[in-house]
Amino acid sequence: MQDQLRDETQNEQLARLTSIVESGSFSNAKALLAAMHPAEIADLLESLPQSERSVLWDMVDSSIEGDVLVETHDEVRATLVREMDSSELQAVSQTLELDDLADFIQSLPETLTREVLSSMTDQHRRRLDQVLSYAEDSAGGLMDLDTITVREDVTLEVVLRYLRRQDTLPPHTDRLIVVDNFERYVGELPIRRLLTGKRSSQVSAVMRRDRQAVPVNMSQRDVARLFEDHDLVSAAVVDQKNQLLGRITIDDVVDVIREEAEQSVLSMAGLNQEDDIFAPALRSARKRALWLGINLLTALLASWVISQFQLALDKLVLLAVLMTIVPSMGGIAGSQTLTLVIRGQALGQVNAANARTLLRRELLVALINGSLWAVVVCLFTFLWFDEAVIGLLLALALMINLLCAALSGLIIPLSLNRIGVDPALAGGVLLTTVTDVIGVVAFLGLASWLLL
Repeated sequence: MQDQLRDETQNEQLARLTSIVESGSFSNAKALLAAMHPAEIADLLESLPQSERSVLWDMVDSSIEGDVLVETHDEVRATLVREMDSSELQAVSQTLELDDLADFIQSLPETLTREVLSSMTDQHRRRLDQVLSYAEDSAGGLMDLDTITVREDVTLEVVLRYLRRQDTLPPHTDRLIVVDNFERYVGELPIRRLLTGKRSSQVSAVMRRDRQAVPVNMSQRDVARLFEDHDLVSAAVVDQKNQLLGRITIDDVVDVIREEAEQSVLSMAGLNQEDDIFAPALRSARKRALWLGINLLTALLASWVISQFQLALDKLVLLAVLMTIVPSMGGIAGSQTLTLVIRGQALGQVNAANARTLLRRELLVALINGSLWAVVVCLFTFLWFDEAVIGLLLALALMINLLCAALSGLIIPLSLNRIGVDPALAGGVLLTTVTDVIGVVAFLGLASWLLL
């Protein structure tokens, strides 16, 4: 069964499960689910309409329900949680690792949260409170408190004996954390050095002191960048006094990278990665209405600008035919710069120090492309409509709009980032407004000035 599943794509698994459920062969469906990883089950649940999702959820083994819930997006998780009673939620909470439990608890309604917390031991609740005290998008919100620490003044033989007495090791243990007598971070002991070093050697002789711990308030985006740059599997987390608090592992960082990528794409359309694609239509319509309303306002603004040149449009109908070219080209050029800058911000490559250099580069790119396509559109207008003057005006307006688009594509995301607004969310709407208005004003304004 597992070998067969490995050879199937998610779409094939979904089609097969749907067919099995519709045929009423629930035992086969349970066997199929039992052979799947919790993350794969979560993906399948998100791919099903809510009615079929409920049927499939009832077949999931209770021992992995918590792992499946953690892998689902917030809206889908909420629909599944509504079908569970408090005893099931309490059982689920006991199977989760602390960092996953923190994420799970924060997604529950307040009444259910109190019930789950009341079922925990005092020690477990205190550990959970410690993780929850940090922002969700910070290193503290990502960290796990389960760590293995050693002192630097003991031998590798002592460390090996200590590890053998452990029932198990925390997941992704690729290094042990070295601390002093006051639990302050000193460095790390990679497992490979522990296994290959002389057993009589002290930890201080083989440990690494060049690995800096992660500050607890570092943003999760910076944590992901740190893991990527240094090829980390795990990293220690410390407070301002260098006191060891916990560690972050690669599985959580991969989730951050995926979420950041998804959110960057979806936020450009005013959507959220946590949205359920099979949510009720009314709820989805309500969420999208605001975005559509903002877009309507910007479109009305562009229409109002066009109306100010009604006299020119009435006298030269050709202007109306050609008018859309300039805003369209400006929108594309601006979007290219905007996307480049937003990506650079996400990777920490764009900041106030290099913004001026980047601006000069983008303006040069716009000047080169503007010159090229201005010549093309001018020749096109002359050959098709036999209007050399209008062709020249169109070329000049195109140059102006492409330069303004490049300028806006850089300034808008930098400004939004400075005031704490996600550039991916609002940048596209603002850029479209700017390129539409400037494109219309440049073309029709020049035409009104020179031809009428």
